[in-house]
Amino acid sequence: MTLTIHPTAIVSSTVELAENITIGPYCVLDGEIRVGAGTTLFSHVSISGRTTIGKRCTIYPFASLGYPPQDQKYHGEPSTLIIGDDNIIREYVTMHPGTSGGGMVTQVGSNCLFMIGAHVAHDCKVGSHVILANNATLAGHVEVGDHAIIGGLSAVHQFARIGKHAMIGGLAGIQRSVIPYGMAVGFGASLEGLNFVGLKRRGFARSAIHTLSRVFRRLFHDTDGTLAERMQQIMAENQGSPEAQELIAFIAENEECGRGLCMPRFTSNLTATGKSPESPPAVSPRKEDLNHQPAPTSGIDMESGQ
Repeated sequence: MTLTIHPTAIVSSTVELAENITIGPYCVLDGEIRVGAGTTLFSHVSISGRTTIGKRCTIYPFASLGYPPQDQKYHGEPSTLIIGDDNIIREYVTMHPGTSGGGMVTQVGSNCLFMIGAHVAHDCKVGSHVILANNATLAGHVEVGDHAIIGGLSAVHQFARIGKHAMIGGLAGIQRSVIPYGMAVGFGASLEGLNFVGLKRRGFARSAIHTLSRVFRRLFHDTDGTLAERMQQIMAENQGSPEAQELIAFIAENEECGRGLCMPRFTSNLTATGKSPESPPAVSPRKEDLNHQPAPTSGIDMESGQ
């Protein structure tokens, strides 16, 4: 077993270290900590509490992991922070353990990138292959699905859910859950459509993307029946599409949890029956959507601020 620990680092006797670990200058590890094989801590990394870090992670200076959550209801309960394998955690990233109000665990998957200043609050559940850009912030109890991207300087409200393969634009304020494969932008964010570019980059078949486009149009543009009725019809009509099933299941689970759903701006005045007072134009993926990065947009309505 090869361990490289700089003489200025402080490593408590309660810390369990696997092989091939490098701990740089002025790092402090104090608590019931486990660090997986092949992990590197550059200088000035601070890790505390009941924290588990997986294999081959790279943690940059001034990251702070496992310190008490910023929740006034927390009173020292033995909660944990679990971080998976092959994660890159850049400078000044903070991650906090869970609380009694959220299962006592904050969990991060594998192969994620947390850019400078990103924050993962107590009781969050972050999937694998997730990217949090610079200073992106997850409030408590947020759930983020695999392959989601959270843009720089954006913030996600507590208990909100971000679906798989979703894209959150920079500077966005996410107050409600964002569907899988969706793209949300703006302060008081609205659902701008599907993440066509991301789906293409991750190898989704063109047929799957077109199916998702039809489902999106059916859910949010059509005005016949209620949203719940349209969801039932989509489930029955798209049994062979795992992407459509995933999207509908996410919305149904979100409704059961009583969490709001991020909606397109043109459906912001849906009536109680799920019908819109006006019929918006249909949206489908254009050829340029599938082959080029769309131009950035602020997603802000200057009159309403949303």
